Amino acid sequence: MANQYAHLSEVFYALADPTRRAIVGVLGRGPASVSALAAPFAMALPSFMKHLCVLERSGVIRSNKVGRVRTCELRPKTLSRAEQWIAEQRAVWEARTDRMSAFAERLHQEDLSRDKRKHRQP
Repeated sequence: MANQYAHLSEVFYALADPTRRAIVGVLGRGPASVSALAAPFAMALPSFMKHLCVLERSGVIRSNKVGRVRTCELRPKTLSRAEQWIAEQRAVWEARTDRMSAFAERLHQEDLSRDKRKHRQP
């Protein structure tokens, strides 16, 4: 199982940065050129390109160069694997939370029963 998700470390590292998450958000609306992606960010193009390289290396995006224009697009399959891992973790924690809630409710009911018996005894 650990090998199945080994690649996710790179994906989560790529998504940990707010600039890269913003890029992913823009690309969620469709492919975009590097210049269009870089425009809203107050950073030099070489710095911006480093962010794109991290995203591409992780498999979150891919880029294609036609002439002088490099266009980037999301790779949904990579994000789907991360989403699947998160969903699996959520299911585990929800099951634990449900068991804890049931346990606490059972203890509460036992306390109520004990209190009722105490008050009935003269």
